[in-house]
Amino acid sequence: MTRSTLFTRRTSLLALGGAAATLAVPGVVWAKPQVGAPSPAFSGVGSDGKPYKLADYRGKTVVLEWTNHECPYVAKHYRSGNMQALQKDAATGGVVWLSVISSMPDSQGYVSAAQANDLSKARNAVPAAVLLDPDGIIGRAYDARVTPTMAIIDGKGTLIYLGGIDSIRSTDLADVPKATPYVKDALRQHAAGQPITHAVTQAYGCTIKYKPTA
Repeated sequence: MTRSTLFTRRTSLLALGGAAATLAVPGVVWAKPQVGAPSPAFSGVGSDGKPYKLADYRGKTVVLEWTNHECPYVAKHYRSGNMQALQKDAATGGVVWLSVISSMPDSQGYVSAAQANDLSKARNAVPAAVLLDPDGIIGRAYDARVTPTMAIIDGKGTLIYLGGIDSIRSTDLADVPKATPYVKDALRQHAAGQPITHAVTQAYGCTIKYKPTA
């Protein structure tokens, strides 16, 4: 195991629900969203300067992807092309894909609107929008603790998936095709009207650096 791998594993957190490790962040109050229940409502501003809110997408499936371009776990899925392929497939199927950046200012992963747009272009990302969440309001509402954390919301506003992008917790690009593709499978099963096999999984990645609340 390389020193880099050791570092990224030590600085990562496997987080989601009762089966996951607990992250203690002073001043941060976590929500407890429930799969199968109404999804937390949210509104925010995109890197394009436009307002976005969940209520605008009633009748459509929505994917939320928490991202941090400095996180090697996120980089794995972008360098391999996996994330971009998921985004493109989602768009083809009429799914709204929203990337969310919840890093607080002056922390790992924080970017300005212009930088977010440049990043999308540089890594050929094609989300419907990139939501800037420097106060962490959207992230805390969904209990997103690491990047990438993924959520899927159906057209009725129900949270139908929450957790990791896939099953192999590593930064190795070679592991992408070997992993169980939780998000890809969930979208496919939902589109086919089938039950989602793995509706709650453990997210893995880099700890989101949240702005402490008062």
